[in-house]
Amino acid sequence: MDRSLGAYISVPFCKAKCSYCNFASGVFGEGTSGPDRMERYVEQVCVEMQRSRARAAELCAELPGRVDTVYFGGGTPSLLGAEQVRRLFTTLRGEFEVSADAEITIECAPGQLGGKTLDELLRQGMNRVSLGVQSFVDAEARAVGRLHTREICLGEIARMRVAGIEQISVDLIVGLPHQTWASWRESVEVALGSGVPHLSVYMLEVDEDSRLGREMLSHGTRYGADSAASEDETADWYKSACEWLEADGVKQYEISNFARARGAADYRSQHNVKYWRREPYVGYGLDAHSMLLGHGDGTGFAEGAVRWANTSDLETYLVERFELRGARFAECDLAKFVVDGITTGLRVAAEPTAVEWVGRERGFEESMFLGLRMNQGVDLEELRAEFGEGLTQRAEEALGEVEEAGMVERDGSWVRLTDRGRMVSNEVFSRLLVETVV
Repeated sequence: MDRSLGAYISVPFCKAKCSYCNFASGVFGEGTSGPDRMERYVEQVCVEMQRSRARAAELCAELPGRVDTVYFGGGTPSLLGAEQVRRLFTTLRGEFEVSADAEITIECAPGQLGGKTLDELLRQGMNRVSLGVQSFVDAEARAVGRLHTREICLGEIARMRVAGIEQISVDLIVGLPHQTWASWRESVEVALGSGVPHLSVYMLEVDEDSRLGREMLSHGTRYGADSAASEDETADWYKSACEWLEADGVKQYEISNFARARGAADYRSQHNVKYWRREPYVGYGLDAHSMLLGHGDGTGFAEGAVRWANTSDLETYLVERFELRGARFAECDLAKFVVDGITTGLRVAAEPTAVEWVGRERGFEESMFLGLRMNQGVDLEELRAEFGEGLTQRAEEALGEVEEAGMVERDGSWVRLTDRGRMVSNEVFSRLLVETVV
């Protein structure tokens, strides 16, 4: 089978850390240490790309030779310099064939994409931009640490259009501190008025991995935690947004993602669709995740997949490692292998963490809960053909329970979440997982 690959490149640097952020990212300093660290980071990502085939071979996995989606995420990848962008693409194209019509996306903080960097991205084929707006209400954006205003956001949308980019996405968060039903509707209406073809709507995530989340869990007041919407309000406002977007022709295709339909154009995020369809992808950089399929030809595991994740600690990722005659040495050992100032070893990428081999049962579970995230749902007949009668039968028994509760609906062999099911999707998934574990 001629498979294609999605490539994700993590750039974990920001000008400021938002209070709600729970990603492995840090503040990019304006002094000399910031640019130096970015440069070291880009070098390490390039090294990791160059080791792609060796890593896949070590894990007995199939690595497709063609890339048809590239996604720069973060952090704020728009902070990359033009030369760094060029180097990353040169390295990627040195390892893979990048399709001429590949979807190439970069996440941007509004107002933080330099002209030279934009020009280089366009030269490299970038054709999709995801703007992290979060709120078009200036007071709300300012309260969580965003550095832009509504005017800057709308100006950036116009700038991208002038540059010839049609595929523009806007991220919004519902449930932010100081947000009201009226201000949330205002943000959604401004987004719709901008005419962008894609929107992502995320409910505020409350967890201890963000400053705001910790304050909310401890009932504190810092970062406006005491003014954030309740879970019920957030859910109601999310549901209202789904209705407003639908009425304006922006169709929901996944729990958090919505796209306009314009003729034959498909404005869905093709890269993210790979995740939900369990198609192969490789992540490069800090805290990046990957999934590849088995060979199926006797040289590796015949069925299933392998997942792995890179370290989420920046200092660990930046430590250069060297390989010499099959032995590996940390940076501190380099003095042993330097002759006339020249290192005799070869730099290699840091080893992945959390490697997981995904067998048939686990693969079936993933197909269920990832597929159900999408509005089209999952086809039980396809699952039966791929995974067998036993697992599918157990899933159908579990689905009967959640169908009675009004969380899923069936249309022939297809099963999809209802509006209510999307509101409590994690509960639906947990019920199905419990029932399908062998």
